[in-house]
Amino acid sequence: MKFNKVINKIKNTKKPLLALLADPDKLNLQLVKDAKKNNVFCILVGGSKLLKDNFNETVIKIKSVTKLPVIIFPGDEFQLSTEADGMLFLSLLSGNNPEFLIGKQAKAALKIKQAKIKTIPTAYFLINGGKISTTQKVTQTKPLVAQRDILNRIVAAELLGFKLIYLEAGSGAKNHLKSSLITKVKKTINLPLIVGGGINNITKLKAVLNSSPNVIVVGNAFENNPQLLNQFGMYFRPEKT
Repeated sequence: MKFNKVINKIKNTKKPLLALLADPDKLNLQLVKDAKKNNVFCILVGGSKLLKDNFNETVIKIKSVTKLPVIIFPGDEFQLSTEADGMLFLSLLSGNNPEFLIGKQAKAALKIKQAKIKTIPTAYFLINGGKISTTQKVTQTKPLVAQRDILNRIVAAELLGFKLIYLEAGSGAKNHLKSSLITKVKKTINLPLIVGGGINNITKLKAVLNSSPNVIVVGNAFENNPQLLNQFGMYFRPEKT
C-alpha cells in the first residue's frame, strides 16, 4: 500500500485501526508475521533510545516477512530508511525543548528530502501515563497533565498546519489515555488522531476503542505478551458488508 493510501485510510476510517509498534532493539519477527492475520493495519518502527545501530536492517527484515505498510516512527534523526513506505515527521509539542521541536528535524530534513522518503507532519504529545517514560528522559521534557494545557497545544498544532496528532502515554505506561480526553480532543480538532501507551489488556483496549481514535498503537504490551496480539486483533475485524 502506497503511503498516500495509508494516510487516506487513517483519515477516512470509520472505526479505529490497529498499528503494531516494533522496537528495533527488541524486534519480534513472529509478531510481525502474525500481524496481518490479526487485523493489524500497519507496522510502525522506531524507539526513543536505541542501543543497536540496526535501523535500516530492521526495516528490511520487517519488509521481508510482511506486506503491511512499514512506517518510520523516529526517536531521533538517525532512524531513517529508504526501505520504509513512509515516515511520521514528528515534532514534540508537549514540551519546550527546542532540540525535539525543530533541532533534530532540521538535522534529518535534507537527508529525508534527498532520499525521497515520504513524510507527513505529525504533532507528538507526551501525556502523563503515571510512569516516567523513556521519551520523557531522553527529551528532558515533562508530560502534559491538565486537559486545558493539552487542548491548547493540540489546537495550536492544528493551526500551525500539522496533519496528524499523536497522543502518547509513554511506553509501558501505568495508565492509558482517558477516554474522556480522547473524545474531547476529537471534538475540538479536525485532524486524524493516533493514540498509544499503556494499553495492555482488553479492558483498557475497550475503553480506548469507545472513544474512537483513528489509530491505536500497541508495542510494549505485545512484546511482553505476544498472545495479546490475537486477543486484541479480534476487536479490529473488518465489518461484514
